[in-house]
Amino acid sequence: MGLPTEKPMLVFGGKPLLDWVVAAVQAAKKIGQFYVITSPNTPVTEEHCRAMGWNYVRTDAKGYHNDLKQAVSKLDWMGPVLTMPSDVPAITGEVLDRVVDAFEGCGKDFLAVFVPIEKRKELGLSISSTDEYKGVWYAVSGVNVVNGAKVLGEGKVETAAIITEETQVVLNVNTTKDFEIAEKILKK
Repeated sequence: MGLPTEKPMLVFGGKPLLDWVVAAVQAAKKIGQFYVITSPNTPVTEEHCRAMGWNYVRTDAKGYHNDLKQAVSKLDWMGPVLTMPSDVPAITGEVLDRVVDAFEGCGKDFLAVFVPIEKRKELGLSISSTDEYKGVWYAVSGVNVVNGAKVLGEGKVETAAIITEETQVVLNVNTTKDFEIAEKILKK
């Protein structure tokens, strides 16, 4: 976002973005344990995790896929792994439980949660990351479930998806404008 503050530590509604996401993870009934993934680029976030007593694992900051592989390997997570960014402050435990349920029922090794690009545009939100699913392009929410064993393997991973316009997922904060829009929406 080009700010001096690490993104997970940006104060949103009175507390860091990361704290909103952790509260949702802790409220979810289908998530057994969690780790915050840190890197050499997030020393303040790592210190915050220590202060809060949260588990964390440091990766090399070489991109989402490489960092995911590194974390899965370090933690020896060979089953389902829910991944999510620290910038979805409206996410709830209920939404995360539905995502886990969908993964358990889909029979695939990867489940992505996508948002229609038009919905983000309608709200004035940026479109920073997109992916194609069944011939349609969507905005990536960053919320996914993956089979950890498949993350470490090679080859194509079968994918399922949830397409949603739920505010809890749509409000992925990628720019300062997104941040302002999300705060206004959640104040309502």
